[in-house]
Amino acid sequence: MGSQLIVDEAVRKKQMKKAAIASIVGTSIEWYDFFLYGTMAALVFPKLFFPESDSYIGVLQAFTTLFIGFLARPIGAAIFGNFGDKIGRKATLVTTLMLMGISSTIIGLLPTYNSLGIFASVLLVGLRFLQGIGVGGEWGGSVVLSIEWSSKERRGLMGSMTQLGVPIGLLISTLIVSICIYLTGDSFEVWGWRIPFLISIMLVAIGLYIRLGIEESPQFSKMKEEKKVAKQPILQVIKKHPKEIILGALSRLSDQVPFYIFTTFAISFGTEEANLDKQFISNAVLLVSVAYLIFVPLSAHLSDRFGRKPLYYIGSILTLVFALPYFYFFQSGQTALIILAVAISGIGPGMVYGPQAALIAENFPLNLRYSGSSLAYQFASIIGGGIAPIISVFLLHEFGSTVPISIYIMICCVISIFSVSALGRINRMSSDEVTTEKNQKIANSGM
Repeated sequence: MGSQLIVDEAVRKKQMKKAAIASIVGTSIEWYDFFLYGTMAALVFPKLFFPESDSYIGVLQAFTTLFIGFLARPIGAAIFGNFGDKIGRKATLVTTLMLMGISSTIIGLLPTYNSLGIFASVLLVGLRFLQGIGVGGEWGGSVVLSIEWSSKERRGLMGSMTQLGVPIGLLISTLIVSICIYLTGDSFEVWGWRIPFLISIMLVAIGLYIRLGIEESPQFSKMKEEKKVAKQPILQVIKKHPKEIILGALSRLSDQVPFYIFTTFAISFGTEEANLDKQFISNAVLLVSVAYLIFVPLSAHLSDRFGRKPLYYIGSILTLVFALPYFYFFQSGQTALIILAVAISGIGPGMVYGPQAALIAENFPLNLRYSGSSLAYQFASIIGGGIAPIISVFLLHEFGSTVPISIYIMICCVISIFSVSALGRINRMSSDEVTTEKNQKIANSGM
């Protein structure tokens, strides 16, 4: 009967498991590359690529190049979202993974400022831009493919498989950087920093092998067979669903801004302002990943039972309440309090991040889902995560205090709460999807 939506339950469950594994592995590799740059921007890039600037300007320039990657993410979302809704989810995801891996590997081979001068800095910015395009197209496709192979009752949990790529990517990148710092010692700033980037090509090969084993989602296959594919997905979703895109982006501020302050900025602040050891602070940041690994799937699972909103509200409020104590603990100089601060800082944003994938994806129809989800998710990278370290550096420099940074986090949490409240859970399941679930049950019952 061709690529109809009536799929054998055993086949569906098998493909669902493959999609879940591919989502975790593929996005983990992409985020490994993305976070690796952020860590290096805090540790070595100011000296290697912006050596003629003073310490404040050098850090600001390094974080600005970090922001370039975030600026490129909506562009990647538009490019690959468009292809994903027209050609298919699987082929698009293979392309984004390769783009990210190749860009990161080249960064590992890039001559520094001492060899090429300003041209080295320009190349670094260009490669960071390509990284942003790659990760910009990755998230939406991975989430959509996972959710479309899932049952309606487990969409929150399946969507969180993609979300787990963030803490795993951060965990792996931070761990590898920490090991390289330990093994290379004083040579880390000379050549040791290149090793984590060169490892990327091996990780990409593993990711491609796994990702090529997934089948296209039956919902998209049937939609394509029936010629219901949108002709201009990006333009159509911007025209028909601007509210969902904007509110979806704003809803992410309570995880985006705190996460990048508690990880990327924290490394720079810890080493430059709090005089903490690079090795210690790099290891401590791993606890954010641990908190995410626990609370992302847990909150996603609970959202399938109690709804997306309650988990979002709880996570945002916890993040808001902890914004001031975090820096107080961090600046105490006491190892136990610093470790406690880092560990707790991942709980609130992790609870928000868990149900986020399903919440955003459910607000767009099948034929525009990849594009809409990608744009909503990636626009937040410009107004949230990408600019958060830059704003934090500026606030610290201008006021000489971390209190304004805490207030900045609190404001973002309030904005997210109101945005989620306005967004709701529209859950735009198309008539085809509803019919599919009915036909699926009939087929499985042998009628």
